[in-house]
Amino acid sequence: MNFLQKIESDKGPKAIGPYSPAVKLGDFIYLSGQLGMDETGNLVSEEVELQTKRAMDNIGYLLGEMELAHRHIVKTTVFVTDLNDFDKVNKVYGSYFDGVFPARSCIEVSRLPKDAKVEIECIVLDTLAYEQQMKSQSCGGSCGGECSSEEHNHESCAEGNCCGGYE
Repeated sequence: MNFLQKIESDKGPKAIGPYSPAVKLGDFIYLSGQLGMDETGNLVSEEVELQTKRAMDNIGYLLGEMELAHRHIVKTTVFVTDLNDFDKVNKVYGSYFDGVFPARSCIEVSRLPKDAKVEIECIVLDTLAYEQQMKSQSCGGSCGGECSSEEHNHESCAEGNCCGGYE
């Protein structure tokens, strides 16, 4: 019995070797390094910013196959061929996250496949089942976790205090 589930997307490039673009094991998803390649397997540009954007988009396409988003990423490793590009990569990379950023390492390497300038791999945690469970348990179901009026405090609702104490 194989517990690993292969994840791939038609929107991103196919694997260029004997590996899966992503594999899922339980709630954990491990994404192989993503390059700035389009679905045809060609680099989108020589510019590191555009390669970074496409690598992050390719990550998004794989996550989308599981109804996940960049917010589910818990750890990334960014490989660059020139650490002088760090600020450029950071600017694009950072735009894909809102709030808590994943843990990250950034490593300069001598060369990447296809002579890319950046490659990004990540570990993802599928929390959708937990999120749904928390939402259904919030407020004992009285507001379903969706406090919408001004007197209802959504933050308190998510903490289990039914709509900020208002029934």
